[in-house]
Amino acid sequence: MARWLRPLVGALLLLLEGAAALSFLHHRYEELVQALFRVQSQCPYVSRIYSIGRSVEGRHLYVLEFSDHPGIHEPLEPEFKYVGNMHGNEVLGRELLLQLSEFLCEEYRRGNERIMRLIHDTRIHIMPSMNPDGYEVAAKQGPDSNGYLTGRNNANGVDLNRNFPDLNTLMYYSREISGPNHHIPLPDNWKSQVEPETLAVIQWISSYNFVLSANLHGGAVVANYPYDKSQDQRFRSHRRTVNTPTPDDKLFQKLAKTYSYAHSWMHRGWNCGDYFADGITNGASWYSLSKGMQDFNYLYTNCFEITLELSCNKFPPEEDLERQWMANREALVAFIEEVHQGIKGMVSDENNNGIAGAVISVQGISHDITTGDMGDYFRLLLPGTYTVTASAEGYQSLTVTTTVGPAAPSLVHFQLKQEAVRKPAERKASGTRMNNKALQKKVVPRATRRGTQR
Repeated sequence: MARWLRPLVGALLLLLEGAAALSFLHHRYEELVQALFRVQSQCPYVSRIYSIGRSVEGRHLYVLEFSDHPGIHEPLEPEFKYVGNMHGNEVLGRELLLQLSEFLCEEYRRGNERIMRLIHDTRIHIMPSMNPDGYEVAAKQGPDSNGYLTGRNNANGVDLNRNFPDLNTLMYYSREISGPNHHIPLPDNWKSQVEPETLAVIQWISSYNFVLSANLHGGAVVANYPYDKSQDQRFRSHRRTVNTPTPDDKLFQKLAKTYSYAHSWMHRGWNCGDYFADGITNGASWYSLSKGMQDFNYLYTNCFEITLELSCNKFPPEEDLERQWMANREALVAFIEEVHQGIKGMVSDENNNGIAGAVISVQGISHDITTGDMGDYFRLLLPGTYTVTASAEGYQSLTVTTTVGPAAPSLVHFQLKQEAVRKPAERKASGTRMNNKALQKKVVPRATRRGTQR
């Protein structure tokens, strides 16, 4: 079947199988909580609710999880997340994720094979609101009189999508000295620099080995992919436009197009007075954004995240919610399915014990991922043939060649042998050589060089 037909066929199947009984209303915090717990009570065996923390004003940041084994990571089953309402006054994503939650539950109970397979093969985490305090401020204004910035920030007046540690700057400097652009360590004082909501999300994504993600915004209609921050951003500006691709640029474009072409009109390009070819854009090519959540996911974790701008009106009226749900329903499901592509497998030792933190490198793509606590890994890739290496401290690296198809991920397992134990004298001599070599390659930071010249 031609790839462009798949979203259409999927949408038709969902329509034929009937729509869930949805209520298209704006939900205040208490109503949101009730809706989540109602869904969980209707599908208790494939869902659970948990909180990742609290907002400034003490509201829980709730997540609804769907899985055939809720609360448990199953080896080789990828973790996926949706995050909505990061900006409190951008509310459509919040309502869409509530609708999606109810839809997944209803369709699972109906025996919808596509949804059952998705829940059995994927651990799906849905956070309808990352900024419940800001939403309450915006909701008091309502859709008719809501200001463009009213409720955007959290209760401390901070924009949460400008509040993550700035790993882009570290990455760009590191790149100049051939350093890594993945799993960049956080600054020592990072916890004192972020808001409670941001802290909760960082701890959340550090605890789960997420593979794919999207965060839902409003104010435009486009699927936006990393990098959000351009390398040449020298001053605070919201309109510097320099295309800044990641090493996975083609993959990110494919992920963004999956959503835009499954959406009823995003792919057309002309929306809200702007034009984006195919309904997608590189973030920095649109405008440069510093300390955003999208880039942070890519630079700090194994997760590939895009940002979905879903409506011209940040706070659409209730009468528009059903139309927006029908426009986004297939896209929301199709994007989750994108987590099942590329390669996945186990990295284990000679006794078949999983090796946590092993590094998976793909030749020609300078962005590595690591194994989870059980030794399983997931590397999103486009169809093609790849040379892949698994390495871990204390083990001999192993390299294989594998072919990725368009349908399902290829299983590629690695069993690593321990490195031979060397005699103390050999280790000492080797250590001396390494230290001398490291000293020869030591790079003085640019600011220090300028200081010595002065």
